[in-house]
Amino acid sequence: MRTLPIAFVGPVMRKEFRQIRRDSRSLIFMIVIPAFLLVMFGFALNFDVKNIPLAIVDQDGSRTSRGLVEKFRTTEYFRVKAEPDRTADIDRLMARDKVRAALVIPETFAEDLLAGRSADVQFILDGANALSGSTAAGYAAAILQSYSQRITLQAMERRGFGSLTLPLKTDVRVWYNPELKSAKFLVPGLMAFILMVILTTSTAFSIVREEERGTMEQIRVSPLPPAALIIGKLVPYGLISLASAHIVLALGWALFGVAVKGNYFLLLLSIVLFLISGLGQGILISSITRTQLVAFLICVLTTILPTFVLSGFVFPVRNMPVAVQVVTYLIPAKYFLVALRGIILKGAGIGAFWEQILSLAVFAIMALALSMIMLRRGGATRGRRTRQRSTEREHERIPERRAP
Repeated sequence: MRTLPIAFVGPVMRKEFRQIRRDSRSLIFMIVIPAFLLVMFGFALNFDVKNIPLAIVDQDGSRTSRGLVEKFRTTEYFRVKAEPDRTADIDRLMARDKVRAALVIPETFAEDLLAGRSADVQFILDGANALSGSTAAGYAAAILQSYSQRITLQAMERRGFGSLTLPLKTDVRVWYNPELKSAKFLVPGLMAFILMVILTTSTAFSIVREEERGTMEQIRVSPLPPAALIIGKLVPYGLISLASAHIVLALGWALFGVAVKGNYFLLLLSIVLFLISGLGQGILISSITRTQLVAFLICVLTTILPTFVLSGFVFPVRNMPVAVQVVTYLIPAKYFLVALRGIILKGAGIGAFWEQILSLAVFAIMALALSMIMLRRGGATRGRRTRQRSTEREHERIPERRAP
């Protein structure tokens, strides 16, 4: 097996660093854009459903019904925006997007409760937004259940049962994210998504630029091994991407309070393996394209969109159809996200996600191996074409000899 001389790698690395330094746009793209994307997505992507516009139709107007209305007023999940007199007005308010939910209290509400009968309360939801609608339904059910329990206890005390307590007291504790802030769930996913965007596009553009300038042909006819070319290309972009990852981590802590609870070196190992797999995918894409536009489109379709949709960044993988779940096994970001959230949010050790670390290592090795194979094959194919064109030009220069 042919060894890889270090002397081949050094010149490629120095050349790549010089190009990055000269092309300030590339440096801005790899350093500034990740920070910008984190700030933009971190504040824009918010799954916390609060301040839901609510309309209340209190047809009873009793002290009991006003107590229920006050329960909805004092919660952070709902904001009373309208109190129409008729239920017919609810349709108009929802159609104009003035409210997203409505509470209808019937005229016999207090009367039924005092008589020991069940009182019907209607809660209407705008189902156009399924996510917020289902969440609002859960909030409303919890408020109504709490109020119902209080009314039940008061009724039993009036009947002479004395001071009663509920037989079951629930003590809910939320680990890892006590405030249930969506930012703490999203920031690790944003890190994976942003790194994948930077990694694939930067490395793909790097080699495609060589193709467009014609310098790739000179590299192919040189004694430079494909492995030396790949390592020389990967190291500069890998170091810059590693710096970008730390910038994202620092901003995640400063802006969203997402601190790393686990082992830093384990986190670094996960990031490096993910960087190698992403950089390898970028080189693999560049080996089958000729222009930067085509390379960007392929990056979007094969890496960026799958990372956003199929990695578990936004949508839980377990909720996807079985056929789609099978496809997610081909997405490196899926494994990276499990490790990342485990280290950052839970402080877990490698025993909790060693399978994900192993999968990332396999992806990294496969990406590098396929990149070398494609570059070697592409170089051989283009070399034959170049020699064929040179031979044809030589034949065109030789004048045909006329017969005597």
